[in-house]
Amino acid sequence: MISSFMTDERRAIQAQAREFTLREVLPVANKLDPEKGEIPMSLREKMAEMGYFGILIDEQYGGLGLGVFEYCLVTEELARGWMSVASIIARANNLPGMEKLSSAQKKDLMPRVARGEWLGAFAMSESNAGSDIGNISCRARRDGESWVIHGNKYWCTFADGADYLVVIARTSPAPEGRKHKGLSAFLIPKKRGELPKGINGAPIPKIGYHGWKTWELSFDEFRVPADALLGEEGEGFYLASQGLEKARAHTAARAIGLARGALDDSIVYANEREQFGSSIGKFQAIRFKLAQMATEIEAARQLNYFVCMQIDSGGRCDLEASMSKLFATEMAERVTSEGLQIHGGAGYTTLHAVERYWRDARLTKIFEGTSEIQLRIISDRLLGKQ
Repeated sequence: MISSFMTDERRAIQAQAREFTLREVLPVANKLDPEKGEIPMSLREKMAEMGYFGILIDEQYGGLGLGVFEYCLVTEELARGWMSVASIIARANNLPGMEKLSSAQKKDLMPRVARGEWLGAFAMSESNAGSDIGNISCRARRDGESWVIHGNKYWCTFADGADYLVVIARTSPAPEGRKHKGLSAFLIPKKRGELPKGINGAPIPKIGYHGWKTWELSFDEFRVPADALLGEEGEGFYLASQGLEKARAHTAARAIGLARGALDDSIVYANEREQFGSSIGKFQAIRFKLAQMATEIEAARQLNYFVCMQIDSGGRCDLEASMSKLFATEMAERVTSEGLQIHGGAGYTTLHAVERYWRDARLTKIFEGTSEIQLRIISDRLLGKQ
C-alpha cells in the first residue's frame, strides 16, 4: 500500500530486508524453531554484513546512522521470518545504557557493536519485579573499589550468548513512596557462551520465542569493579526507562511482521487447500477473514509509521507509542489466530510456520510493558493519573 511516510530509500531498505528474510531467515526458522534450535552464528554474520546491528548507530562508529523508522522497517521484515532474529538486533541498536558509555568506551566498543561482534543482554526483571521496576530486590553494595551484587534476576534473554550484561540493582533504600529511587545500572563484560563465575543460571522453559535461551540468574556475592557502574549511582530507573518509545515501536513492528507472516501463509494455503470441490480461498468466510486480517495489519503499520516519524523528529510520543504497541500486539494475536484457523488442523502442527507466528505474537502482548500497562498509560493521559 502507498504510504506518505515512505521514500524511495525506505522502499529500497524494505525490499532488501524482505528479500534477505525470505532467502536467509525463513528457511532457518522453519528448520530450527520446531527443534528449539538457536540462531546460528552464520546467520548473525550475514545480518552483520547487511548492517542490521548498526541501524541506529552513528556512522562515526561504523553504523548506518539511520532512524527508528528504518529500524522498524527492517524489524518487521525480519519478524515475518523469525521474531527472535528481529529481536536480536535490539541487542545492539537499543540496549539500555549504551548512551552512558564514556567517549573512549564508545570509540572502542561501538564499532564492534555495529558489526554485531559485541552484543548485550539486559537483566532487570525479577520474579516480583516486571513492569514494577521499583520492586527490584537484587542489591549491590559498595566494597572498597568494587561493587558486590547479590540477588536473582528473571527473564534475561540471551544471558549466555551475550558479550556483556547490563544489570539493574538496588544500591540504596528507596525513600517512602518513591520506589524507583536508589536503583543503579552495571555493565558486566563476559565471555560469550557462558556465565561468569559467581553468576549461576538456568534456562526458563518457554512455549515460544525459540532461537535463544531466556534465563533465571542468581548473583552470589558477584564482584565487579567500581567503574562497572553505568552513569550515576541511583539513576538506574531512568536509564532503564530511556528509549521506551523506541522499544515499543520495535515491538509493534515485530508484532506486525508476525501478523504479516500469518497473512502471507494463509493466502497461499487458502489457494492450495481444496475442500468440497474447490479451493477454500473461494469460500466467502475465508475471503472475509483474509480481508479483515490485511486491514488490521495495515492500520497497525500506519500507526507505527507515525510513531517512528515522531521519535525521529524528536517529538513527544509516549501516548502514541503505547497506543501503537497495544494495537499492534493485540492485532497480531487475533490475526495469527485467524491464520491458524484458516490452516485448520494443519495449523496446529509444527509443519507450518503459522503456529510459530501465533505463539510469538502472544508474547508481544507481554514484554516491553503488558497490554494492561499500555492501557494504564493511555488512560492516565486521557483522564489524569489516579
